[in-house]
Order: sequence, then structure tokens, then C-alpha cells
Amino acid sequence: MPKAYILINTESDVEEEFIQEVKQMEGVIEVASVYGRYDFVVIIESDTMEKVKNIITNKIRRIRSVKSTITLIGV
Repeated sequence: MPKAYILINTESDVEEEFIQEVKQMEGVIEVASVYGRYDFVVIIESDTMEKVKNIITNKIRRIRSVKSTITLIGV
């Protein structure tokens, strides 16, 4: 099963709202608030790479508070 680790930067003061919104998405395994260069790490897993791509492109990146993402694909 394809797995992706998404490093996310968001606008300030959206932690709770962001976590709640992302946790409800299909394929999301974990959402963690982190310190450092990024604000969150989201781990997703799905049946196909196409579904992983869809979750990232059409769901996570479309959240209004998301400023940028970096995606790492697990092998």
C-alpha cells in the first residue's frame, strides 16, 4: 500500500481546526503538530498512488489555511 508523509506549513493559530479537518479525511493515518520548519506532518495511506495523489492534491492542498506542502513517498 502506498504511504505518503506530507510536511505542511499553515497560517498561524489554526492548529485545532486543521487537525480536526484532516483527521476526517479518508486515508489519513496520523496528523501531528510539530516544531521546526513545518507546522504539521500528515501520514496517509491508500490502495493506489492515484488515490494518494488525489488526497494530497484535491483535499489537503485545498484547505484554506495550507500555505505549502512537501510530500515524501514511502517505499
